[in-house]
Amino acid sequence: MAKDPREMAVAFFNDADKTVAFNRLWFNIMRVHRNFYPRIAKDLKKRGVRDLIWHEILWEIERGGAEGRRMSEIEQVLYLPQYALSRHISRMEKEGFLRREYIRDGRRKHVLFLTEKGAGINAEMWPIYQSAIQDELGPLISEEDAYLMSYLMIGILREDENARA
Repeated sequence: MAKDPREMAVAFFNDADKTVAFNRLWFNIMRVHRNFYPRIAKDLKKRGVRDLIWHEILWEIERGGAEGRRMSEIEQVLYLPQYALSRHISRMEKEGFLRREYIRDGRRKHVLFLTEKGAGINAEMWPIYQSAIQDELGPLISEEDAYLMSYLMIGILREDENARA
């Protein structure tokens, strides 16, 4: 009979202080990111996409349709600080991937819209991005484990949002 993966993980680490599990989680999330990010980014950079977050930004703008997306909405969905998102938006605007309209209500709100070039680069970018991710991770974990890990990460984000609400 197969063992429960949770029991196997606890036994593998065998920490006297079980709260160390949170530290292990954090450091391993960071290590996985540092390991795979540069390799996956390399394929997209060849196509003129300077940063992987550009795909996510373009995707969120695309989801806004004809009404566009407010920068503040994208900030929240992507967990990007305002200054970082503003920097990316300025660069993407210079590249001609998006345009912004200002809402004149005294609060400096911006609504973002894809340009034709932005929609084109995003459509071109996704298959490359998808393939790079799958090439890196596919041989290492099963599809079921990928779904499980994604589900668990989404749960962490939701719990954090609920705790902050």
